[in-house]
Amino acid sequence: MSQPDATPFDYILSGGTVIDGTNAPGRLADVGVRGDRIAAVGDLSASSARRRIDVAGKVVSPGFIDSHTHDDNYLLKHRDMTPKISQGVTTVVTGNCGISLAPLAHANPPAPLDLLDEGGSFRFARFSDYLEALRAAPPAVNAACMVGHSTLRAAVMPDLRREATADEIQAMQALADDALASGAIGISTGAFYPPAAHASTEEIIEVCRPLNTHGGVYATHMRDEGEHIVQALEETFRIGRELDVPVVISHHKVMGKPNFGRSKETLALIEAAMASQDVSLDAYPYVAGSTMLKQDRVLLAGRTLITWCKPYPELSGRDLEEIAAERGKSKYDVVPELQPAGAIYFMMDEPDVQRILAFGPTMIGSDGLPHDERPHPRLWGTFPRVLGHYSRDLGLFPLETAVWKMTGLTAAKFGLAERGQVQPGYYADLVVFDPATVADSATFEHPTERAAGIHSVYVNGAAVWEDQSFTGQHAGRVLNRAGA
Repeated sequence: MSQPDATPFDYILSGGTVIDGTNAPGRLADVGVRGDRIAAVGDLSASSARRRIDVAGKVVSPGFIDSHTHDDNYLLKHRDMTPKISQGVTTVVTGNCGISLAPLAHANPPAPLDLLDEGGSFRFARFSDYLEALRAAPPAVNAACMVGHSTLRAAVMPDLRREATADEIQAMQALADDALASGAIGISTGAFYPPAAHASTEEIIEVCRPLNTHGGVYATHMRDEGEHIVQALEETFRIGRELDVPVVISHHKVMGKPNFGRSKETLALIEAAMASQDVSLDAYPYVAGSTMLKQDRVLLAGRTLITWCKPYPELSGRDLEEIAAERGKSKYDVVPELQPAGAIYFMMDEPDVQRILAFGPTMIGSDGLPHDERPHPRLWGTFPRVLGHYSRDLGLFPLETAVWKMTGLTAAKFGLAERGQVQPGYYADLVVFDPATVADSATFEHPTERAAGIHSVYVNGAAVWEDQSFTGQHAGRVLNRAGA
């Protein structure tokens, strides 16, 4: 192939199979990188490079984009981001479920904002202050950050157990406008959670009005993912239509045994909505979810594991049924004395999980909670699990489709320009993995095990993960939405 620039490449990934993030078939090709960009893809055997890395037998793909994280504070406190780079993630989307670290200066944030860590972490009165902190001390991965509606409520409202007044809505709208102007890529909501449960649909629409001006996505942890999921979907579609903005349905699932199988119904509704508006969705590859410990969730779950417990830290990792039995109570009645706490809930059906993952436009997001003492294994294992278990072992979709669902598709839906594909001119966010051995190692019993089969990871051209360890390169950047 012609090489218009004779400058040596900084490095060439040589002899691998390039799966480029477009859902196209993989092909044997070399990838040449200069600076922070992919400079060439093709036969580079005659080209000069400062370093030539033999990746024969391995796949070279775009770095994975985690569409749903709660890494807002982890990016600042654990800049190596080992749970993510060890599984090939090069970009995280933060501020999900209505929860963002800014704009809020608060000594004791209400649950579930404390899932982002507690006292002292909420110190950014403006969203721009948070983004500047990330830029001043960059992490190992890129961050595309949303502002959370629940955080806006906590910043403005003295009492969260009611609807917002007109003045409060105006104040939240002003904070949202400022956040989007400073670089937030969207607004998220979590009306399922107590801080936003009393917010009306109209409040959400009005607070999110600045999306019209600045552009950006509306991402939502819907009000209900169980019995009333259809009504929750209808509300979500309505908000997207009235704002005329792209909608992302977060961690789509159907919860509770009475709702097993209803993914057929929900996916049909989502597909129908996609015909007339911009709707997308993400999912994680597990039958268990994780969030704050709540009585209603305990009733829906077949099994509940405690991930952290402030009054009784020694209960971390324990089964709620066993704790309840020891205390002579039902699992429902024991919950109040354990709060505040976090939990893993086994409450989905595997056929639903597979149906949602296999649905063409479903993106992949981990929804991991990095500050949990005993986190859900999805924090460390989501992306290799999709590649290994669901694509290679179960054959749910081809490897090229698996990669697209976690790269090119996600970059397009969140408006991350020149990311998510192995193409000349794109940023060199890359992962090299072994398709025969890539697998999740994290389990519910041992949730922080590093994935198998991840060879190396590059962020903006810099190697951040080699030989199963962090290289010391904090190469991540704050990403803006295309056109912002």
